Amino acid sequence: MFKAIQLILLLLVTMTANAQGASHYISDDVFTYIHGGPGTQYRILGSVEAGQPVKFLDKTDGDYSLIVDHKGREGWVRSDLVTDQPSFRERFPTVESELIKVNEQLNQITLTTDNATQDLVLANRRIAALEAALSKAENERDVAKSKVQAASDAKQFQMWQQGGLIAGLGALIGIILVYLPRPQRRKKNRWM
Repeated sequence: MFKAIQLILLLLVTMTANAQGASHYISDDVFTYIHGGPGTQYRILGSVEAGQPVKFLDKTDGDYSLIVDHKGREGWVRSDLVTDQPSFRERFPTVESELIKVNEQLNQITLTTDNATQDLVLANRRIAALEAALSKAENERDVAKSKVQAASDAKQFQMWQQGGLIAGLGALIGIILVYLPRPQRRKKNRWM
């Protein structure tokens, strides 16, 4: 008798191992009924909430598929309500963690953009200050050039003035020398 129970348990474990094949899910409707057979004419065994994982037993009959729900009940549900895609209930934590990562990246990019914007504002201010300093330096250069030109012109005018004065004095001396009496020549017939 003990061996018969062991054999039955072994068969149940083997069937359960086969039943634990690919995970499937009830699609995201509100809930669906589990029937005792492949159709609505069979007894309702219970309901499965939307998004609950179920084990698909690879057996279909018409529009119904055989599953084992999360409570261990074996029954039939409509095939169009069973999908191999995880439900929103299963995907929500993953999507939420990805959203948190993306928000962190967005915040990092925003911070980097803010820093770049601040750097750009500071650079623009520095450029404006340098342009103002350049303009001031150019004005000072122009003033210095005009002062140097004025000094050069004054020096040249002074030289012309002095040259004119010297020329005038020379002409005056020349005129005076012309009208001065000349010494007379000695006559040759004079003995002395």
